[in-house]
Amino acid sequence: MEIKKVLAVDLGASSGRVMLGSFDGEKISVEELHRFSNDPVILGKTMYWDFLRLFHEIKQGLIKSKVYGKIDSISVDTWGVDFGILDEEGNLLENPVHYRDARVTGMLEKSFESIDKDRFYQITGNQFMEINTVFQLLYLSLNRKRQLDLADSLLMMPDLFNYYLSGEKCCEYSAASTTQLLDAVRKEWSGEVIEKLQLPGRLLQKIVPSGTPVGMLRPEICEELGVEPMKVVAGAGHDTQCALAAVPTGEKDFIFISCGTWSLFGTELDTPIINEKSTRFNITNEGGVGGKISFLKNIIGLWLIQESRRQWMREGKEFSFGELEKLAASEEPFRSLIDPDAPEFAPSGNVPRRIREFCKRTSQPVPETEGQLVRCINESLALKYRMALEEIKECTGKEYPVIHMVGGGTQSALLCQLTADACKCSIYAGPIEATVYGNIAIQLMAEGVIGSLEEIRSVIKASEDIRRFEPQKPDEWEAVYRKYREDIRNW
Repeated sequence: MEIKKVLAVDLGASSGRVMLGSFDGEKISVEELHRFSNDPVILGKTMYWDFLRLFHEIKQGLIKSKVYGKIDSISVDTWGVDFGILDEEGNLLENPVHYRDARVTGMLEKSFESIDKDRFYQITGNQFMEINTVFQLLYLSLNRKRQLDLADSLLMMPDLFNYYLSGEKCCEYSAASTTQLLDAVRKEWSGEVIEKLQLPGRLLQKIVPSGTPVGMLRPEICEELGVEPMKVVAGAGHDTQCALAAVPTGEKDFIFISCGTWSLFGTELDTPIINEKSTRFNITNEGGVGGKISFLKNIIGLWLIQESRRQWMREGKEFSFGELEKLAASEEPFRSLIDPDAPEFAPSGNVPRRIREFCKRTSQPVPETEGQLVRCINESLALKYRMALEEIKECTGKEYPVIHMVGGGTQSALLCQLTADACKCSIYAGPIEATVYGNIAIQLMAEGVIGSLEEIRSVIKASEDIRRFEPQKPDEWEAVYRKYREDIRNW
């Protein structure tokens, strides 16, 4: 068959990439064309996306793709919840605001004044997190109503990039499912949530399935850059769903960890689970490729190590991630542990100091060295994964002997091994570039050269080498886990 070539634009927490995916009918090969930083910009008291520069960088990737001949399509993925607001002429009313901005503080509790918390979850099936779109929009409704009055449409971030590439507006299903405005069962916007919170539902766009071609690259962009027309595909705009599509398994029931800045820990279902147990555990139901449901927990992930490394760099200490892992591997196990999801760890800043303060407050040995801090983070993450595993098993009634770990976190053999130990499961680690593989494969499915989600996973399994980690010292880890589970309730 003719080799198909597509461009995957993947915008992560610290960097963005334009990647070329080529498919020969059996395997996908991936090549990086353009990499750039993705840094939020603080202006005044607000943290913004640097949208204009990011769009410029995507154009640079398009320029670099010209030497590879005909490109069939392009698609953008990034994290969920964030959005841009456009006027009736299609102009941004302001740069999109970053979810780590402080404007959402207090909005979650404010929402419960208008809608019962249990009813809210019953409709949306979403884990309550203050960063969710609904709470960002509630802030605007309460504090910047004039901006909403001027607005004509709201686009989730991947759809916003796709709009400026194609000129076509829509809301792709996986991105819509992160908003906490979607009826999880009906897969449509919830009129009840919108009405009770008095939100401008008129701004929300038609929801389209993951992998929908939405248009062609704008003629003016083709002329500006000297590139040939190509399709613009609303793939799986939420990067987690791209990564999940790329899990190299043939099993129907499996556990996955998409491990990056955030750790998304869950399983894949045909229909949502919304009941007393999932409510109590605050587990989210998010939409994915083929209308599947990701039943998962959002857990702070490598953010803690990334932000610690930034702090050490500010102090003049240059460590690679590999060097930090070696330091951690040589440290005493279980010296001190944290709750990675404690609210003090979410903002950017001096994470090592906050970890020390947490350990002091909870009467644990205070980690002093970089190795002790990274060991503390990794062991705490592994134990938090175990807690999520137990909650999901209780909700689904199923056993999962294998965990598929994908994303950047799989580069850490230490974290993979600790996760196997804590969860008492085999860990299949890889691919590292799961999000990119998924983005590419979903476009190939839109092109009709890959027929199904199952075929996507088969192709990716043939395209990548997967590492395996087996649990060690199960009795020791079981004792630590039981104590950690009790301690975390009191911290």
